Parts: sequence; C-alpha cells; structure tokens
Amino acid sequence: MSLLIRRPVHPALVPHAHGIGLTGRSGHGFASGDSFALVTSASTSAACADLAVVGAGIIGLATAHRYLADHPGRRVVICEAEERPALHQTGRNSGVLHSGVYYRPGSAKASLAVAGRSSMVEFCRERGIADEVCGKVIVAVDSSEQERLAALAERAASNGVPAELIDSRRLAELEPYCAGVEALFVPSTGIVDYSAVCRALIDEITAAGGEMLTGAAVVALAPGADRVRITTTSGDLEATWLVNCAGLRCDQVAELAGAAGGYRIVPFRGEYYELVPERSHLVNNLIYPVPDPSFPFLGVHLTRMVDGTIHAGPNAVLALAREGYGWGDISRAQLREHITNRGLWRLARRYWRTGAGEVWRSLNKAAFTRALQRLVPDIEADDLVPSPAGVRAQAMDPAGELEDDFAITVASRSTHVLNAPSPAATSSLEIAKMIVDRIDG
Repeated sequence: MSLLIRRPVHPALVPHAHGIGLTGRSGHGFASGDSFALVTSASTSAACADLAVVGAGIIGLATAHRYLADHPGRRVVICEAEERPALHQTGRNSGVLHSGVYYRPGSAKASLAVAGRSSMVEFCRERGIADEVCGKVIVAVDSSEQERLAALAERAASNGVPAELIDSRRLAELEPYCAGVEALFVPSTGIVDYSAVCRALIDEITAAGGEMLTGAAVVALAPGADRVRITTTSGDLEATWLVNCAGLRCDQVAELAGAAGGYRIVPFRGEYYELVPERSHLVNNLIYPVPDPSFPFLGVHLTRMVDGTIHAGPNAVLALAREGYGWGDISRAQLREHITNRGLWRLARRYWRTGAGEVWRSLNKAAFTRALQRLVPDIEADDLVPSPAGVRAQAMDPAGELEDDFAITVASRSTHVLNAPSPAATSSLEIAKMIVDRIDG
C-alpha cells in the first residue's frame, strides 16, 4: 500500500488574516433537534489536551474514537466550525459502502477501501446501524465500453475484490430495467447510513470523556516544542498533537501550520435527483456506468439508500464556493482562488469537453435524464425530483493534477488529511487507525 505522506519543506507557521468559517445547511447531517452531551464550550484555562481533532465529519470522529479506544482516560477535544457535526461531505454523500474495485492496485484507496468496508460492516452490525451488502452492477451499454469493463474486472482481481463479468441475461435477473450488453457484478458493495455511524461514534466518544467545541473555526495554529496552541472562534486551547480533518477547509487549516505542501482544495459540486416513489421499482440496488478514464469521477449512477429511496447522480461541477451547493452560492474569495489557480486552468484545458457536459447536465434536466436513460431507459424526466447536492473536497497539486489517492501530511505537532474523497467514508475507520498508529509511532 502506498499512502502519500509528505513532510513540508517549511514547517513554520503561516498566519491567516481571516478565520476559516463554514456555513451549514439545515436538514443535512444532523438535525437541529439532535442533542449531543459531547458539545462543550472552549476554555482557555482547561488542561492541555492529548489530542485535538479539527473537523467533526466521519474521519475526524473516527480518529477521535480510535484514539480514545487506544488510550483510555486521555483528553480529546474536537473543534467543529459548524454548530452541528457531519453537515457537509459526510451528511451529503450517497451512502455507499465501496468495495475497492476502481482504485489503482497498491494505492491506499484500494487497500483501505477493502479493509474499511469490512470494518464498517462489523461496526454497524455490532451497533444495530442500518446497512446492507446488496452488490452493484457496473454496466457496459455498448461494445465500445466492454474493453474498459474487462480492464476494470482485472483491477478488481488485483485488489482482491470479488467481481464477476456477467452477460445481459444475468444482468436482467439482477436489474430487470437496466440496459446493457455486459456488466461487472460486485457483490461486496453495500449501502449504509453514515450519519447514523457518526451518531454512534459521538455516543462512544462521549462515554469515553471526549469533548467537542462547536462553532469553533480554527483561525491560528502555533506549534511549539511539546504542544500546539490552537486559536478558534470559540476560544483557545492547547494539545500535544493535532489532527486536521477539516474536509473542504483542510488546506486552509494546513496552511496555518505550513503543512499544505502546495495542495489546494478544488470544490466539485455533485447534484442529485431522487426517483419518485412510484418509480422506485426501476432500480433494485446500485447501477453504475463504466467510468470514463479521462475524468476522475465515476459518472451519474443510481443508488438505493437504506431508507429505500433511489437517488440519481452525482454529476461533477466546479463549485463557486467551498460550500457551494447551488449555482447561487458564490464566494468572491473562491472565485479569486479559481481565477488565479494556474493548475486549475491547466485542468480546465485538459477536460473542457467533459466539464462542459457536466455543466450542461447541471443546467438541463433533460440532459441529466438522458445520462440516466443510458442505464435505465424507462426513466423519464417527470420521474425525477431534486435532491440535496453535495460538494467534494478534491486536492490539486500546483501542476494541475488531481491527487488520485488519499494524502496525509505530517508537520510539527500535527497531522493533516489533505485528500480524502470517496471512498473515505467507507475507509474512515481504517484511515483513523492509520493516523493514530502513526501518532503513536
């Protein structure tokens, strides 16, 4: 396994003149009525924490949970910029337990997805959290896609993921309304409620004495010889070690410690529709297209959620704000960053045709519907109702290359998770174990 671990050349503090705040959307992640015994307020007089975690998405919570499991009695403080946890990537994903079929053999994504899927299933079943290993099909709709499908089957075998090439007759048995000449059936893929996983993590962190500061955006970091001082919008604290799991803001937090390593987060919005209930019979489980090797996303697909609803999407559109869930969400700072990011311009030149298609599907429901009809021809535009969008935090290097593996940077008194897109939720328990093991090591 090859996990990207980089130590920055300049570990000195890089101050920011502004805070790193997030703007949440009600109705996603945790509801406003949810209560958390874990939530506290910052106290500058409190004793030094053994570990501070920035970000209360699934990776941050899993890291705090793992650290407390390995070190009972130690003090862990989670700093969350929002008023509630799991409001962004964790609370807005498609709820898939990925099997590891897509990822480059030997990569961290490949190995951690395989191990993480098993760990997540075990975690859920021990706690009564809804999950189902239902399998998925990756569908070649014509002969031009069969060669890529065969290559994907070889990659699955290299990653130790059970997968079977099936003909159209077998595909019709699994997904009667799906059109395809051949498919790759991946039986180990599943579905889960990641918000419920986060609630369970919080319950156990609480029971172990963990603390959470909400509304605590990190605005400064000052690493010292034996601890790091953390300034947040809710107050200051000190910790022996800090882990940055800030998701869409992880590069900005890393810059405060001089640990960004040239990475910038590029936010890509993924838009979804939901099938109306009377048409949910068109999809049994999960139906995916054969991915386009020239584009770093999987393409519009159909997913059954644990509550039985069918979601269609996501596409991949450059967002105009870190939390840019719609075309009206525009940040001047983010626009300036896009305009001045030479790497992003290089990426745009390379993928302009694909990117234009994604924008068109975003603006035109008929075009989005046609993409779905390649997989399930009976779907009509009237069958689709809008569903909440998500935003992916995708790291880009200065050359304009999108990082294709998980990326972690280690700096003075801190660890920074700088690239954790899909399958990070699936892999979260294993990512957390790796982070904690390296802190201890």
